[in-house]
Amino acid sequence: MSYFVEVVVSGLLSGVLYALVALGFVIVYKTSGVFNYAQGALVFFAALTCVQLMIKFNLGLALAIPVTMVVMVLVGIAVERVVLRPLINKPETTLFMATIGLGIFIDASAQLLWDSQPHGLELPVRDTPIEFIMKRTDLIVSQFDVFAAIVCGLMVGILAYVFAFTKIGRSMRAVADDHQAALVVGIPLQQVWRYVWAITGCIALVAGLIWGARNGVQIALTLLTLKALPVLILGGSPRCPAPSSEALSSDYSRSSARSISASTWAEA
Repeated sequence: MSYFVEVVVSGLLSGVLYALVALGFVIVYKTSGVFNYAQGALVFFAALTCVQLMIKFNLGLALAIPVTMVVMVLVGIAVERVVLRPLINKPETTLFMATIGLGIFIDASAQLLWDSQPHGLELPVRDTPIEFIMKRTDLIVSQFDVFAAIVCGLMVGILAYVFAFTKIGRSMRAVADDHQAALVVGIPLQQVWRYVWAITGCIALVAGLIWGARNGVQIALTLLTLKALPVLILGGSPRCPAPSSEALSSDYSRSSARSISASTWAEA
């Protein structure tokens, strides 16, 4: 029984990591109608930039993170201005293909600007069991997974507050409901999209730090785009600002399947 509970908890906590990536999908899709296939590339670029700032410029993690956040905000604004603005009123297929090309460009730019070697990333929280829980219940619960869940919860809470109680958040909601109606009432559509892509860059940084610390900073981080898709599929349709429950159920299912498969092979 304890093994089953451990698998459930591990799967639910691990699923939160995919929610961080899915947040970038949801915000961009709801406000601009663009399926942002480049989100995985943004995650990789953010993590690699943060690591390289620490390696090549001797910045501490506490300083490298805000510097990288500024970089990602600028990248998000540049994406909206250079790539998406010229494609306004174009078919959705065109926009989707543009994000695929954007992802390839960002991948190549990250490796050209920095390097293509895998790097480790250490956060203050280690991926070790919580001793208190292990001693009391014999369950192995990772400190890192709990930390990631708390970070994701904070991100969702901040975004929920922004969307509900700030002027720019209400503008984003209006644009998400109806672009034409938002323009009629005087909401600057292009400015809203700049904010959206800037926020997406910050989300990519948080996801890059978490995933980089878990699996290392490497080109494989771009594949997070594909792994986060079940979150959106289970959600039915993208909704702002929190796909967390879909992510939890998705990764719980995968974690359970892995555990059952491993047990079956062990018994065989």
